[in-house]
Amino acid sequence: MRRVGLFVLWHFCCLGSVLILLRMLWSVGSNPDKAFDIAEALDRAGNAATNGSQTETISSRANRARSEGRRWGCILCGLLDWIKKDHCRDSAGV
Repeated sequence: MRRVGLFVLWHFCCLGSVLILLRMLWSVGSNPDKAFDIAEALDRAGNAATNGSQTETISSRANRARSEGRRWGCILCGLLDWIKKDHCRDSAGV
């Protein structure tokens, strides 16, 4: 029974995701601070979906992985730091 409930919930999450992305797009023009908040929430959800903590951003997790010498953390932080200097270091613990 729990799987059936999760399947139904999955459909609501799909609809919610579309609404979230539309709200973020609207906010980019009308309220950039809200757009950033939505982006950070999606970042945390993405981290949780990849077996990370739902309270941590992907950047923070990648920074820890890089400090442990894990290849994926080094690659992701290299990319993010290229976009914004010291992004991973500045996101530590977020």
